[in-house]
Amino acid sequence: MAASADRIRQVVDDYIRLVGSGTADEIVALYAEDATVEDPVGTDVRTGHASIREFYATLEGLQQETRLVEARIAGGEASFLFEIITRAGDKTYTLSPIDAMTFDDDGRITTMRAYWSNDDMVVS
Repeated sequence: MAASADRIRQVVDDYIRLVGSGTADEIVALYAEDATVEDPVGTDVRTGHASIREFYATLEGLQQETRLVEARIAGGEASFLFEIITRAGDKTYTLSPIDAMTFDDDGRITTMRAYWSNDDMVVS
């Protein structure tokens, strides 16, 4: 039986919060063992916890905040638009990716694909 929409929504909320202020290990705990991450779409696909941890470790120590803009959950999958605001020195970088995720029966992420490009980054 597929994960419930409520469970998926909780994982999406946790994911967005942890991308802003969590550790790589906390984010990886949301993923199934053999999950894949393609971020952004068109780059090499990362498979498994070790590779996914390496990817998210680059976020640790950054001054970031995140917020969900819009989400849709259906058929055991989710797509959502969110903002990542990163402050570095006197600059602020804002990115609004659209992530698409699939989930296993326990609500762990099995695939994540992030739709964005450098053209989507706003620097102020």
